[in-house]
Order: sequence, then structure tokens, then C-alpha cells
Amino acid sequence: MRIFATDMKVTVTFLILALFSIFGLQAQVTVGAERTGLYLPLLKGKRVALLSNHTGLVNSGKEHTLDMLLRNGVNVTAIFSPEHGFRGDADAGAHVSSSRDSKTGLPIYSLYGGKKTDPTSPEIMNSFDVIVSDMQDVGVRFYTYYITMMRMMNAAAKAGKQFIVLDRPNPIGMIVDGPVLDMKLKSGVGALPIPVAHGMTLGELAAMIVGEKWLDNASGLDLKVIPCDGYTHATRYELPVNPSPNLKSMKAIYLYPSTCFFEGTCMSLGRGTGEPFEIYGHPGMKGPFPFTPKSMKGAARPPLMDRLCHGRDLRGLSDDEIIGAGVDFSYVIDAYRNTTLGPGQKFFTSFFDKLAGDTRIRRMIEQGRSNDEIRAIWADDVRKFRKQRAPYLLYPEN
Repeated sequence: MRIFATDMKVTVTFLILALFSIFGLQAQVTVGAERTGLYLPLLKGKRVALLSNHTGLVNSGKEHTLDMLLRNGVNVTAIFSPEHGFRGDADAGAHVSSSRDSKTGLPIYSLYGGKKTDPTSPEIMNSFDVIVSDMQDVGVRFYTYYITMMRMMNAAAKAGKQFIVLDRPNPIGMIVDGPVLDMKLKSGVGALPIPVAHGMTLGELAAMIVGEKWLDNASGLDLKVIPCDGYTHATRYELPVNPSPNLKSMKAIYLYPSTCFFEGTCMSLGRGTGEPFEIYGHPGMKGPFPFTPKSMKGAARPPLMDRLCHGRDLRGLSDDEIIGAGVDFSYVIDAYRNTTLGPGQKFFTSFFDKLAGDTRIRRMIEQGRSNDEIRAIWADDVRKFRKQRAPYLLYPEN
């Protein structure tokens, strides 16, 4: 495994970043895909498969990485797409059929097409020499892009293909918090023994997957990571495009590690409104904020569709307040204590434990325990994880 980097002196970099911090300026981040001098020579004369989606943008969001590669003469022969599809407009969890890209005519192999399709068959894998991965992750264990990346890493290792990650910032890279996944609860929304908010970029996580031998193929993988320039884990990086249909703002992304747990309850977290992950409620909840989920693009059949809900609006919280709270179960605790359900109705579903990655949390909420008491159960595990991930970090933490 090789990590490419520039010759810029670390002391100069830290000084520049400190000046940006002092004067309230935002450092200019160059994503891995834009550092073409570090990886285009690696692709010369090779057939390339691109794992990407609508977030693979370069040149200030004006061009897709696919078009940039083709413009530079790279022989792209296949496209692989994650959850939400190559164009990023499919509902969460929806199966997406394989197809062809309307602009280039290249085949798109969906990695979210259901069990009946195998986009990593030997026939398809033999149509290229190297896989280039370029996706914008949000740094949360139940966000599925890293699972898709790992699936393709496994396929590449099995087929003896090279795997190149064009790294992008983690927008919540300053947060390392939450329960570490109990691998007995491994699922499509949790595949690795990492906290809910792991604080790593996809490039760093890919290196950890190889280094910790988390791949299925014991022989390992020829992995190369093209790092970002100008990024630290403390950087407040503004995403140029929504990473998925229902993460519509940076506020929603900051709240996501905490409010996504409502997916495992009877509550609405705002799907089918303009504020998903920023609000929550239920027809039986006591709360000052009314809203009614409606069918819309990206949320065709949202929970509690067409029902008047009452709950909370979290948009008034500051970004600093949300980030400082880390993984925060106080919202779920509030909803649990202030929602009246009808006969036979249950607040939690089995999906909650999969999202949390720990069965103790649901039980503690039902027992009336506080958010602080819940947070205490993972503190030691997070400290151990920080030490475990340290050798794989490509960027300073502050």
C-alpha cells in the first residue's frame, strides 16, 4: 500500500492553517480528484472502472470526475454506482438497476441493485485493470458509501485489480464518537467495528481496512490513496453538492449522527419535508413544531406520510453546539418520553439496534437513563479506536 503526498513542509502548512483559524478564513481544500498529477500517470495505458456518483465533482463543482478523466484521455470502460444511484436521486435503500450513462454511453453497474444482480462477476471484473473510487462520504458508520467501497475493495483483491481512492474531506471529521459496532449486529448499515462518527476520510478508512485485515481476501489489496491538500480534521468543509437526497444542508449533516436513529423508531425525522434530519415528530408527540410529511422526489413514501406531526425543530441550534454534543441521544430520549402511542404500537423497531450497533442503548432509553449515562458506555471503546486508527490518518487533527 502506498500513500502519495506532496513535498510541502509540515511546519509551513500548520502556520498557514493557524492563520486561517485566527482570522476566521476558510482554508482552500483541493480534493484528491483534482490532484491529477499524482494519479493520471498511474492510469496511462490501463482500462479504468470508476466507482462514483453525483458527488464526484471537480473544478468547483463544474465538472464530473468521469468527464475530467475522459477529457484527459483515460480509458474508462465501466462505472460502478453506490446507494442512490450514479445521479444520486434514488430513495434511501431503493434498488437501482444497472444501466448506461446517458452522456457517455458507458455501462453503469449498480451496487445497490438487489441480490439478483452481481456487478462484480468475473466477466465484468475482467473488463478493466484498475478501479478508481471517488465519492463524498459524510463520516458516519451507517452511511453506506464506505460499505460499497469496501465491497469493491474485496472484489478488486479477489480479482487482483489495483484500487485507487481519490480522497475527499470528511465534513464531520472533527467528531469521533458513538458506540463501536458490535459485529454481531453487522448489517447493510454497519460493516466495521468503528464508532458511529469515526472521524476518518474514505481514503484513511480504506487504508485502515487493508491494514487491519478487514478484507475478505487474506492476500490483501494493491491500494493507493490520493490525499486532499489543505484539509485537516478540524476543517469545516462545505460540501459542493448534497451527498444524498435527504441530506439537504450542512446543518442536516452535522445532526445526522444523532437524528438518524429516528429511522429505527415510529417517529418522522422529516423525510418528505424540506428539513429532513433537522426536525422530528409524531402525531402522538407533545411538541411545539407542526409538520406534515408529503411524497416528494427522494422520499416517495416517507414515514407518517400525510399525517400531521408535532415535535421539535432543531434548525435554531448552532453548528458549534451540534458538533460539540457529538453523538447525542437526547433527541430520541425526548421523543420517547413525550410521545403517546396507540394500543399495540411500539416506539422502537429492530432497525434501531442495527443503527446503534449496540443493544444496550435501546434498553437504557426504555429504563429512563440520561444521555450522559448512555454516552459513558462507549467512552473507553472510542479511546481505544482513536489509538487503533492513528497509524492510518493522513491529515492533522487540528
